[in-house]
Amino acid sequence: MRSLMFGVALCGALCGASASAGGPVHEYTLDNGLKLIVQEDHRAHVAVVQVWYRVGSAYEHDGITGVSHALEHMMFKGTKTRGPGQFSTLVAANGGRHNAFTSTDYTAYYQEWSADKVPLSFELEADRMRNLVIDEAEFKKEINVVLEERRMRTDDAPQSLAVEAAQAVAFTTSPYRQPVIGWEADIKSMTATDLAAWYQRWYAPNNAIVVVVGDVQPDAVLALAKQHFGPLAKSDIPPPKPRPEVPQQGERRVTLKSDKARVPYLVMGYKAPNLLAARAGEGVEAWEPYALDVLAATLSGDESSRLDKHLVRGQELAAELSAGVDTGGLLPSLFFVNAVPADGVGLEKLEHAIVAELDALEAKPPTAAELERIKTQVVADNVFQRDSMLHEAMTLGALEAVGLGWRVKDDYVARIQAVTADQVLAVARKYLVPDQLTVAWLLPEQKP
Repeated sequence: MRSLMFGVALCGALCGASASAGGPVHEYTLDNGLKLIVQEDHRAHVAVVQVWYRVGSAYEHDGITGVSHALEHMMFKGTKTRGPGQFSTLVAANGGRHNAFTSTDYTAYYQEWSADKVPLSFELEADRMRNLVIDEAEFKKEINVVLEERRMRTDDAPQSLAVEAAQAVAFTTSPYRQPVIGWEADIKSMTATDLAAWYQRWYAPNNAIVVVVGDVQPDAVLALAKQHFGPLAKSDIPPPKPRPEVPQQGERRVTLKSDKARVPYLVMGYKAPNLLAARAGEGVEAWEPYALDVLAATLSGDESSRLDKHLVRGQELAAELSAGVDTGGLLPSLFFVNAVPADGVGLEKLEHAIVAELDALEAKPPTAAELERIKTQVVADNVFQRDSMLHEAMTLGALEAVGLGWRVKDDYVARIQAVTADQVLAVARKYLVPDQLTVAWLLPEQKP
């Protein structure tokens, strides 16, 4: 789920525009605790409406992993006023598109359609925020869909399975060791009662963020929010107990064999800090997450990056290679380097070559030309991303959902442009060290 190209790793949450393509961002909080964020963009008569809930797989405990994702599926199965499938039918009939997603840190739902349909979005989302019906028969059908999704995207996708195994080994106490979709045994043992309890605990206006980007007037959107969401009662939502990761005290390894794997695969993950840790001053300097992003771009991302230039083309040890880090999450994550070896190259040789390239940073830190290339790409990415209302809404919602606040997006470019070669070298020395490394090897295995 983490894109490994620079820009998306943190950009998925943070590469918002340094200056919005639309109008200013307006923020409101209703009496019941619901937060409303509105950004005007009058280039076309369309709008994106999103509802974000501060709950994802990082909130789950052993035995109910995957419950946030399963509940996301059931949110389309009917309320006290609308039957199963009517939500989707109504959106389609009004010319809209809709979808939802669950991550480690949040669950979100959205519609894209004509700006005059924002009232309908609010009506539909307010309805299912409090009036969801979790029917036993519908649940039994949908949980089979979830199991099939897990088989298709993870169990039958060996590289995804390798990343899942790496995270499960890398983290001991952090909930990031759990897959968002959940472990198969937990999905199979899940009940409709589990989902109902999860819904009652987390789906409330004071745990939600509504984001609207498009051809709208903020005052009118606020009035609609008060009309549809305002009457909903807030809930007492005790925060989850903290589950910090225990210190890692040595390299960890896991080997998987799969008859579905066509080629070997290497996953290397180093413990890395997040922006929230830097903000809290937990032994992390404010510039370090941004320097990690620049480090990832130095190593991988395009043909000029070091791992691509030296290992894919130069020594021809890797057929594919990528590096990246996500520092925009609720909890510290991993700095990943993932690779497919070239034909005839063993994983051990490729791994040693990658480590050698990391060690080489000491003697050859990023040059002025490398830094200029990376920073130019950040600016270019922002220019293109400003054209997407969906991306703008995603940026606002994700930042709010993890507690960073949407204003963080406005200084991202400046923060990246301020990163120096010495800072890139400093984070490499501090975090890309053997005692913080977890390695997963995926090996193809012939069927007997």
